[in-house]
Amino acid sequence: MFDGLWRYRGFILSMIKNEFRAKFVRSKLGGLWMILNPLSQVAIYALVLSNVLSAKLPGISNRYAYAVYLMAGLLSWTLFSEIVGRFLNLFVDQGNLMKKVSFPRITLPIVVVGSCLINNILLFFSILFALVVLNFDIGLNVFWILPLTLLVVTFSLGIGMLCAVINVFVRDVAQVIPVLLQIWFWLTPIVYPVNIIPKKYHDVMAMNPVAPLVGAYQDVIVHGKSVDIESLLPVLMLSITLVIFSFYIFRRASSEMVDVL
Repeated sequence: MFDGLWRYRGFILSMIKNEFRAKFVRSKLGGLWMILNPLSQVAIYALVLSNVLSAKLPGISNRYAYAVYLMAGLLSWTLFSEIVGRFLNLFVDQGNLMKKVSFPRITLPIVVVGSCLINNILLFFSILFALVVLNFDIGLNVFWILPLTLLVVTFSLGIGMLCAVINVFVRDVAQVIPVLLQIWFWLTPIVYPVNIIPKKYHDVMAMNPVAPLVGAYQDVIVHGKSVDIESLLPVLMLSITLVIFSFYIFRRASSEMVDVL
């Protein structure tokens, strides 16, 4: 599979480029929307949450701290949910292509990951721009976002690939997962600080593999802390296990998927 990815690297880049080109083919501003969309999203959080609602984060004097806290959490969650969400119908939507054209099937998930990464990078730079405008301190620990992004991608890839393969044979998966993602979102401390949760529920919260990822993003961006690597080790092991297992299932089911599609 890895050899196929390398040989078809041009195909992967071309697919990602064509996907973005199709989004803005009849747009006056074209690719400028790739920057304006995340900027507007960040502006809403900053203005509405901090100015209108006067939401504040305990322990931080900056009036925009809660907005930045929310943006940091959404930066990680958006990448995770977008990858998983787009994977659900990946093979179903590309069924005709898989039947008519001979190419490594593994390139399709990589195209989705590449596209989602570009969106997330643009959102990240929009947040950095907002931090500068809001006079929020940015330390060198912000570079921890790079390995954290890689970990989120790995975790999302494992879950997304597994769901995509199962959805080919059981189409109910595409209906169930979005509902579960909504529940998962509210069980993750993104819109609320973790310290408002009663201590008796902290052990239950610890079972949420996305929670330490979101917390790491918030520590780095909001608090300027370095990442607690030990707290992320279980997520790392789970992510690697999911990726290996999902790719194994994908290879075993690859030929049967084409027949079902």
